[in-house]
Amino acid sequence: MIRELQDKIIALKKEKGVCLVAHTYQASEILEVADIKGDSFQLSVGAQKVPEQTIVLAGVRFMAEGVKLLNPEKKVILAHPEAGCPMAEQIAPARVAQFKQDNPGIPVVAYINTTAELKAVCDVCVTSSTAVKIVSRMPENEILFIPDCNLGDYVQRQLPDKKVNLWLGGCHVHAAVTEKDVLAAKKSHPGAPILIHPECVPDVVKHADFVGSTSAILDYAAQSDAREFVIGTEMSIAEHLAYQFPDKQFHILSKKLVCPNMKITSLMDVYHAIAGTGGDEINLSPELMRDARRPIDKMIELGS
Repeated sequence: MIRELQDKIIALKKEKGVCLVAHTYQASEILEVADIKGDSFQLSVGAQKVPEQTIVLAGVRFMAEGVKLLNPEKKVILAHPEAGCPMAEQIAPARVAQFKQDNPGIPVVAYINTTAELKAVCDVCVTSSTAVKIVSRMPENEILFIPDCNLGDYVQRQLPDKKVNLWLGGCHVHAAVTEKDVLAAKKSHPGAPILIHPECVPDVVKHADFVGSTSAILDYAAQSDAREFVIGTEMSIAEHLAYQFPDKQFHILSKKLVCPNMKITSLMDVYHAIAGTGGDEINLSPELMRDARRPIDKMIELGS
């Protein structure tokens, strides 16, 4: 039945002129029929390069907003209306606006995993793969990094000459992993490189053989000569790698690494979104589009 539904989706995309973009945390059956796969920023940029004027996103809402910000002339549909991200919604834009008023001269660096409303009051966005590079290139010696304090802490450790102010916030899925979990994984799989996302807490990250974004973890595992790995990010990545490299073994760092918001989107949701019988169209005001696009453009400028 899955193959039949996938065939219907492929035919329907062509018939309706739809491009399907899917985050790498999505299920394999969705990724198999996606036109563009990757992290949130890769999806947004990739959608700019396709001729289709309708984009269906299998992921979470802030990602769909990001696609819309970089593709304002296109129709963008979130496959599952309830697919959100708690981290993206943790900080109220008014709090950031007040900070900027009280601390002129201290720029606000926003992780890409934020709402459009929050981006609109920030100075520059970063991804997990570009955060260190972009902050290092900023002329200011002091910044506020939001919302993920674990990623912010990682940036601070890489850039000790900078002062990185942090607020409490982050990915509850990655933050749930403990040092006890990583020590148990090292004991169970001795010698296997441990690849960890910087959204994990510092006591976990310090045990990593490699720290990087989801895309960087995928690249590392693909290029490494090692035959066995422990994957410290959403468990779907270990599954995708196992399918891609059957001669290697991939173990999840912890069974806690499951994102319910990513898992909520099904192949049937994707079908209905493409067919026009489901999903949620992303609509942002022109003013919000303008203001939220500004820190993304700054990210592209500093990250290139």
